[in-house]
Amino acid sequence: MSRRIADEPGYVLHRYDWSESSLILEVFTRHHGRVALVARGAKKPSSNFRPVLLPLQPLRVGFGGDAEIRNLKGAEWVGGHVMPTGDGLLSGYYLNELLLRLLARDDPHAALFDAYASMVELLASSHGELLQPALRAFELLLLREIGLLPSLDVQTLTLGPLEPQARYGLVPDGGLLQVGDAERASLTGAQWLALQAALDDATPFGATLRVATTVMTGLKPQLRALLHYHCGVATLRTRQMMMDLQSL
Repeated sequence: MSRRIADEPGYVLHRYDWSESSLILEVFTRHHGRVALVARGAKKPSSNFRPVLLPLQPLRVGFGGDAEIRNLKGAEWVGGHVMPTGDGLLSGYYLNELLLRLLARDDPHAALFDAYASMVELLASSHGELLQPALRAFELLLLREIGLLPSLDVQTLTLGPLEPQARYGLVPDGGLLQVGDAERASLTGAQWLALQAALDDATPFGATLRVATTVMTGLKPQLRALLHYHCGVATLRTRQMMMDLQSL
């Protein structure tokens, strides 16, 4: 028996042409995770869907059906902020690519959805200095939500406690390991403990963002290697596009 969902918070992650007049959408919803929807007639000039189904915009959607790709029944723009531009827009596409690659369909992650909503709001604002640490905070929350981030308060292989002044690296196939003092892609035990405490906070995105601003140099390459490992690619498409634009 098909189930009808109404008034569900969501964001369009990607859209594909399905026919001359319709689209297939990948939508990230709060209570149902990533879902695939067909928007029939959405490409017609007269369609109410046409001006609404945009990425990085908060929506309320309705859908139904029992097939793998369900039918979009309604979509309304919630409003609240404008479309991100420049680095904010590219960063938003990067987040969408991560979600498409790493989230299974129909696997809800309400806390991750809330972090994504906060991230999109930040992308649309003028807080450019927070962009990079906010991306790192979201990456950490994403990896933890889908079970790919080890505990950051113990050594992964031994479960031994972290020494505050010793240095540890996050290795894709080994977890959190102690490394030499000369290893750049590493953080101190105290810094990893602070990140774990932030992830466990009642408001994890904001707390992790605050800690990430202090550990950017060592954290970014470690998260990049971990994400590429689990995505199965050397470079994400959106990251390559960013590098190509910077080279121009």
